[in-house]
Order: sequence, then structure tokens, then C-alpha cells
Amino acid sequence: MKESYNNIGVSLILPTLNEADNLKILIPEIIDNLPKNLSKFEIIVVDDNSTDDTEKVVNKLIDINKQIRLIKRESPKSLPLSILEGIKKSIYENVLWLDADGSMPATVVAELIKEGIASPSSVIIGSRFVDGGGYKGTQIENKNIFTSIRNIYQSEDSVAAVFLSKLFNTFLYRVINSDIKDVTSGFILGKKEYFKDYIFTNASYGDYFVYLIKELKFQNIEMKEVGYICLTRKYGTSKSGTSLKMLLKRAIPYFKAAIFDIK
Repeated sequence: MKESYNNIGVSLILPTLNEADNLKILIPEIIDNLPKNLSKFEIIVVDDNSTDDTEKVVNKLIDINKQIRLIKRESPKSLPLSILEGIKKSIYENVLWLDADGSMPATVVAELIKEGIASPSSVIIGSRFVDGGGYKGTQIENKNIFTSIRNIYQSEDSVAAVFLSKLFNTFLYRVINSDIKDVTSGFILGKKEYFKDYIFTNASYGDYFVYLIKELKFQNIEMKEVGYICLTRKYGTSKSGTSLKMLLKRAIPYFKAAIFDIK
């Protein structure tokens, strides 16, 4: 198995905005859970002009491990542009990015990398909506809607957020006729040549991922999903919003992304 990683390098990108408390936990956990024989890696924190202690936290981590890098953005705040900057400034052929809020477990990063090694020409997506996926306290793939609602109430997540996320994804993947169930994932590994600039420069927020799925499908690039349990953030507030009004407002660009092309 060691030989499999000899010529493999992975750039892990963490787009962040005011996630200092989560980063001090997440980054060490990612490093601890990487495959032990993966020596060629870097962690790129792309800070979208945070007002908390993000810079201080990351610089302390850099003092401990020089494979961590900090990029500070000064242009208007943008999740997709933060990811794109990380991709452009990465040094390895394979890039992986995930949210910096701790919702995507560090243990699953290693699973995506291992799956990527086994299928080097494929794109690997962390998914909440396949076997092994769900939200903390609930298995979202449960076919019984009443059981799912009960489980969501027993979980530590917003009922509205979980229910609408599942509903949006069901609608989106059917509209774009995708085999991928989690088309708003934001947790992905692939060769950086697959990820075209226009996907990120023309999107407003997480809708970039819907455009990305459509583009990868157009390129006939194989996509595989790895189930993971989405965790509740420990610190800070969600950038997507928690109220029903905010969640519905956030959904509009996703629907547009499913229906229209931007190329």
C-alpha cells in the first residue's frame, strides 16, 4: 500500500470566514487522520478577510507544521472565489476542499483520498445522501418520511435546514439528471485540471457546486460518492443562515444553476 502514495500529492483547501475556533480543532484533526504514508500534502487556508483570530490561529499552526499555508483575500467576500484561489495557488495535481466549520469530519478526508488513489481519474465527492451518509443523529437516506422527520428532531441540526437540504438536493439532481445524489456537497477531491475557472467566477455561493457537477458530467468525468455524517458546527454561526426565510433565499441561485448554464 505504501507504494501507492509515492507519487501522489494532495492540496487540501479550507475556504474560511471567521472560523478561528473551528480551525484550531479541524486542521490538527485533518493532519492526524491523513494516510500515514502520504507525505506530499499541503493545507491551504484561504481566509476571506476574517475579523476574528483566524490569522493568529493559522500562523500558530504553521509554526508547528510548515505544510500549512495561509492565503489572505482582500477582494469582496466570495466562497467560490476563495476555493478558486486555493486551487490556483496549490502545488499538487490533486486538490480537495471542504468547509472549515467542522461539519465535514476529518476522518472522511482520508477516505476520499484513499478512494481517489484507487480511482485516480475519478472525482470523489463526500455525500450526505448515499449509504453511510446523513446528519448527526439521523440517517437521512431513510425511505420513511415520518421516521426521517422524527430522527431529524432528535438530531442536533436545524429541522428546516436538514429537511430543505434533502428536498433541494432531490429536486436539483433530478433536474440536472445526475447520478450524484449530493449536488450541493462542497466536499470533493479531484485533479485540479477538472475544475474550470468559470464555474467559480460566475457563481454566487454554494451554487458553484451544482454548476461543477454539470460541467464534470459534460466532460464525461466519472464521479463517485463516499457517504459521511454531517456534524453540527461547534463554534460560530452558519453562513447559509438558519431561518426558513434565509434558507429559501439561499436556495434561489441553486435552482438557477440547475436550470441554466453559465458557459
